[in-house]
Amino acid sequence: MKIVIDGKQFEAIPGEFILQAAKRNGILIPTLCHHEALSGLGSCRLCIVEVIDRGRKKVVTSCLFPITSEVEVITNSPKIHKMRQTIIKLLAARAPGNEYMKSLMVKFGVESLDGFTGDKNENCILCGLCAKACEELGTGAISTINRGITKMISTPYDEPSPVCIGCSACASVCPTGAIKETMENGKKTIWGKEFNMAKCENCGAEFATTKQYEFVRKKLNIQETEKVLCPKCRKKLQSEKFKDIYQDVKPE
Repeated sequence: MKIVIDGKQFEAIPGEFILQAAKRNGILIPTLCHHEALSGLGSCRLCIVEVIDRGRKKVVTSCLFPITSEVEVITNSPKIHKMRQTIIKLLAARAPGNEYMKSLMVKFGVESLDGFTGDKNENCILCGLCAKACEELGTGAISTINRGITKMISTPYDEPSPVCIGCSACASVCPTGAIKETMENGKKTIWGKEFNMAKCENCGAEFATTKQYEFVRKKLNIQETEKVLCPKCRKKLQSEKFKDIYQDVKPE
């Protein structure tokens, strides 16, 4: 299927989102709440583009707009650029002290917040990526709570979650570094909960919390009698096993 992006024609896969097609063809569309490992959220709206379909022009969220026909896409028109500036201004106003949001302001030419004030210690812009990662992992330890100006990401009742496994998936996808974690004396602390770290029985590296390892062990059906191995050592062990198998196979 043909798609025109910024005046250039490309091949698109029917049903894929505009953002996917653009990235696959080397066209940059800015995002905040998007991660390739997760399904689209469309909460930050930074990836908006203009779509011309059958002579009609409209603004859509590229991470959620599927390509079902031959359309033309404009990723950075003056209108879109101005709308992105407004979006960045509003998000930065929530977290005015965040360095990443400051860098976006510079990149998109947002000179000031025009009187908007926010907590200088706040780093969360409520993109929702952390909660989405936790949900799709299958734990659901954090979520969006409250409404309006008190809306935030937190654990149930703002207490240490009993289902949190300390995997740090939430922190790894957060674009602004809002989720803090510490490592000290073989223990990780995140979301107000302390976790013991599992050590690889082969190399001795601390590679996951014990709760996380137990969660993964059950998911992958790893027997309790098997050695506790980090991903690197487990991969090495598997490659050695396959190497021995292939060496035993003699060509006919």
